[in-house]
Amino acid sequence: MFTVVLVLHLLITIALIIVVLLQRSEGGGLGIGTSGGLGAFMGGRGTANLLTRTTAVLGTLFFALSLGLALINQSSRQAPSLLDSPAPAAPVAPAPAPAPIVPIN
Repeated sequence: MFTVVLVLHLLITIALIIVVLLQRSEGGGLGIGTSGGLGAFMGGRGTANLLTRTTAVLGTLFFALSLGLALINQSSRQAPSLLDSPAPAAPVAPAPAPAPIVPIN
């Protein structure tokens, strides 16, 4: 389930990037395209409306899928319980100091 939603999120992200790059900064629509093509097909204003609506829909889907992925990830992760963790090991006593060496004369 997580993988399917993640792939769908990636596809929507790529589509959103492409649609945003097609728009002109002034709102004229189809900034990358030439004078012919889709601009001549729909007219300047129709293209701007189409790209604006498409951006809004893709942005809403992106936001919803981001929240969905966060919720899926949150529900699959559980906080560790203090009762389930193993008991800490007992401290190890330090080794006794070695006996002093006494010189023989």
